[in-house]
Amino acid sequence: MRADCRTCDRMEGVVREICGRAGEEHTVVDVDAPGTDPEWRAEYGDRIPVTLVDGVEVGSWRLEPDDLVRALAGEAP
Repeated sequence: MRADCRTCDRMEGVVREICGRAGEEHTVVDVDAPGTDPEWRAEYGDRIPVTLVDGVEVGSWRLEPDDLVRALAGEAP
């Protein structure tokens, strides 16, 4: 995510809702924050917001809720 990014806020809302229903925790990482892994910034900085499940990208810029549900259930993308 990125501070002051409305798209990031919307995507995080979808993630929060779906993870809450599934009983899963989620973590938000601001790629611009000091201390953020520079490899993450290099990999994802131009495509924020990005949603990962167990290190696998599920969505970038937009997220289909069903894709996240399947990924949380362990189904292949």
